[in-house]
Amino acid sequence: MIGKTLYFSQAVYLSIRNELLVARFEGQDIPLEIQERLNSKNEITFALSEVAYLVLDNPQITLTQAVFEVCMKENVAIVTCDSAHIPTGLCLALHSNVLQTERYREQIHAPDMLKKQLWAQVIKQKIINQGRVLCAWQPKYDIAYFQTLSKAVKNGDISNCEATAANFYWARLFSQIPGFIRRREGMPPNNLLNYGYAILRAITARAIVATGLLPTLGLHHTNRYNPYCLADDMMEAYRPYVDHLVCQIVNQFGIPEQLDKNIKARLLQIPYIDVHFRDEVSPLMNGVQKTIHSLYRCFVGEDRKLYLPEIEL
Repeated sequence: MIGKTLYFSQAVYLSIRNELLVARFEGQDIPLEIQERLNSKNEITFALSEVAYLVLDNPQITLTQAVFEVCMKENVAIVTCDSAHIPTGLCLALHSNVLQTERYREQIHAPDMLKKQLWAQVIKQKIINQGRVLCAWQPKYDIAYFQTLSKAVKNGDISNCEATAANFYWARLFSQIPGFIRRREGMPPNNLLNYGYAILRAITARAIVATGLLPTLGLHHTNRYNPYCLADDMMEAYRPYVDHLVCQIVNQFGIPEQLDKNIKARLLQIPYIDVHFRDEVSPLMNGVQKTIHSLYRCFVGEDRKLYLPEIEL
């Protein structure tokens, strides 16, 4: 089953009643679409067993401890946003798989050479996916350049083909925007990219925990202050899906300075984007789960190749 995303941008009090999430809306500024669903107590209820992500985007949201307890039980990822409405916090269950101890052990003892081989697979597919997105939005460029770079990736990407591809890609993807540079604090649509990547990171971290692996121990990323190194590794081949969606938004709405309601609604659809694999099409959140499961199979020697998405545009 594909889990829902619940997004709250209003002042709301969240609690649990009869195993259901109860959202009691407060204040006068309640959107009409919410007002139509409220009961006489200004409440809406949700079954958390059907939810995958809970996104909180208002400083006046209050949660009871029971909300955290049931969310962790149901493996619901709680995402919190900052004052700029960018997702910055992520709360996940410490244990979401009955074989967690065994799987931690396999992950910890995975050979360095295996990690380098797996990282090379991720980067090869990321480069190809970037090429397909660029060619879709800037048809004057040819996928051949990215195919050549992808084939040049060595174990561990020691020649840093990822950076070479990224420099070429970002210098051209938004070439219609004067002065655009891909930088977290840069000009729009960097804000859209940041938001989308934060959602993608939450999806990946949730899948890692559900598989019984540690999101902290990465294949390539090793920052001692980063609790999601493995998530940052495994989301790389999926980033171009976010880039493609942002291109669609810019094409439809222009270059938005702020993340308004319509744009956030589009970005919150990232878990449900169709992604292509060699033998199937799957919603992105399910695809990420399959990718992470294939990673575990590689750790235990049951497979040698990751199950990675292949963008088709």
